[in-house]
Amino acid sequence: MANNQSVRRHLDAFTRGRIIGKLEEGRSVTRTAIRGFSSGRPRGTTPADDRRRRSLWCREHRNWRDNEWGRVLFTDESRFSLSRDSHRILIWRERESRNHPSNIIERDRYEGCGVLVWGGIMLGSRTDLQIFGAVSVNGTRYCNEIFLPYVCLFRGAMGLQFLFMDDNAPCHRTVAAEQLLESEDIERMDWPARSPDLNPIQHVWDFLGRRLAARTLPPVTIRELRLALQDEWAAMPQQLIDTLILSMGRRCETCLAVR
Repeated sequence: MANNQSVRRHLDAFTRGRIIGKLEEGRSVTRTAIRGFSSGRPRGTTPADDRRRRSLWCREHRNWRDNEWGRVLFTDESRFSLSRDSHRILIWRERESRNHPSNIIERDRYEGCGVLVWGGIMLGSRTDLQIFGAVSVNGTRYCNEIFLPYVCLFRGAMGLQFLFMDDNAPCHRTVAAEQLLESEDIERMDWPARSPDLNPIQHVWDFLGRRLAARTLPPVTIRELRLALQDEWAAMPQQLIDTLILSMGRRCETCLAVR
């Protein structure tokens, strides 16, 4: 309990810390423009490899204490659409039959436009919600619009205990992203491939989606969607975030139990 309170007291001063940190460092967090990296796409692995690594990760982390989880910034991207329905019908089908005429239905490709967002959550704190629009995020935008203005600030506020989590998306694993981690002395948490259900922020995205759907006047334009997402992100109870992060030990145990 004392460790949790220590983490919370430390992060409550984050706004002051980000200002003081800039002044002490004598620089702006947007001082660098990152251009032209390789894709950094990780090599392919088999499903069996992924399962073994996932189990190993859960064994290594299932006994972490609350204060250890409290130093992790969990991050992720998600898409939100103006359409209430994904228009997907999930079915079992024969292999190699994906492009068979009976399995193809023409749809309006512009229906259900939306936005891509990025966010980070931590015990006692969260980042602002970054909205990219409909485009995908490449390595350049990830470094310039996520690493420098958000991740580096949290690292400056927390010091060496800070641990950064992102998944294995190609834009997260570019050469420039690795160089930024090294130059800013940021420790990245090793993360098992194809493990979105282990990331507590996935429940945050679900919460935001349900809040949008429950609005008396749901957003009907991209501008309204952006504003609604920012409002709901800011209004989200911190207790919800803290509860999700403190459930990580149980998540690891459950993953191991179901193999």
